Amino acid sequence: MSDQMYDYIIVGGGLAGASAIEGIRERDEEGAILLIGLEKHQPYHRPPLSKKLWFGQKQVEDIFVQSRDFYMENNVDMAPGVEIVRLNSNNRTVVDTRGFAYKFDKLLLATGGVPRTLDIPGGDLEGICYYRYLDDYLKLRPEASEGKSAVVIGGGFIGGELAAALKINKVNVTMVFREKYILSRIFPESLGMAIQNDYIRRGVKIFADDTPLSFEKSGNKYITRTKNGEMIESDMVIVGVGIAPSTHLAETGGLQIENGIVVDDRLQTSKQGIYAAGDNAFFPYQALGKMVRIEHWDNALNQGKHAGLNMAGANQPFTYMPYFFSDLFDFGFEAVGDINSELEIVTDWQKENETGVIYYMKDGKVRGAMMCNVWDKVDAARELIGKSYQLSAIS
Repeated sequence: MSDQMYDYIIVGGGLAGASAIEGIRERDEEGAILLIGLEKHQPYHRPPLSKKLWFGQKQVEDIFVQSRDFYMENNVDMAPGVEIVRLNSNNRTVVDTRGFAYKFDKLLLATGGVPRTLDIPGGDLEGICYYRYLDDYLKLRPEASEGKSAVVIGGGFIGGELAAALKINKVNVTMVFREKYILSRIFPESLGMAIQNDYIRRGVKIFADDTPLSFEKSGNKYITRTKNGEMIESDMVIVGVGIAPSTHLAETGGLQIENGIVVDDRLQTSKQGIYAAGDNAFFPYQALGKMVRIEHWDNALNQGKHAGLNMAGANQPFTYMPYFFSDLFDFGFEAVGDINSELEIVTDWQKENETGVIYYMKDGKVRGAMMCNVWDKVDAARELIGKSYQLSAIS
């Protein structure tokens, strides 16, 4: 097929890709845009997949980033369910699995990440859910009825949120994860253990310091065997052990790769005119003075739009400080900056391990802040991070 030419091609049909369209159209009302996404669905928000959809607070039709009319009104060509497998950065062409080629002037790689899988016997067993996509929710939701049982592998965001969502829907839940306590990468131990004990009080079985060795199927049931000798029978097995940045396409184009696709402060890759944004972008976090990759909703939203603006000629540095949030039963939080439990921790509790602010410090400087059941203080936290050696409470 002869090459089709576009001013802008966006590879990745998620939030970053959809947001880039807004950025482009703020500066360029006419340039031809193509949005190519591997999923058959139009771009949607991922957080409800482990939160509000399970609680009836949103319906599937509520989670799409924009209405279908938005893409028509902005003259965006859509190619859902299409995988781009090759990038030629010299002749500025991308090629899909069918061999169709598309030429571009500017390209955005917003391909996000893919779920990490378990390389163990039965890790690829049919029916085991590596949870990330809307189709995963659509399949799992009707199966997760009262009295059913689920094994959740992973004690991070997805594992913690899904375990809570399933338990609230009266599913019998068992969690298995290698760490000592839930969300250990970000929670100080006292908070992590308090939340873990709350899960146990609510009836969630937890096998911490443990890992699955194998999965097998016995009739309609799954059998999970663990390193510590546990044998757990369940109706469902859901794995949430993180994602790997999707970099294969960038590699075919010779782009610089480290912990994701390396971009500069304009979100441009090592090849001029090619940008990356969202879960796959390894970018300079200005306030922290280091390169990072962030796998959260707010980063995809703002980075995608900023990349679109720069593709259309804005040429502005990305200085935004993205925040993230989670809900674990009654414990909710918002956080911004470097949230790392290995940093020095200073706590300002109103009610210990329930309500208050956690500060993450390094060299006397606030590097991050987590507001626990404290709301509308993200901007105040941003003001503290990286600017002052004197810690003052967020108020």
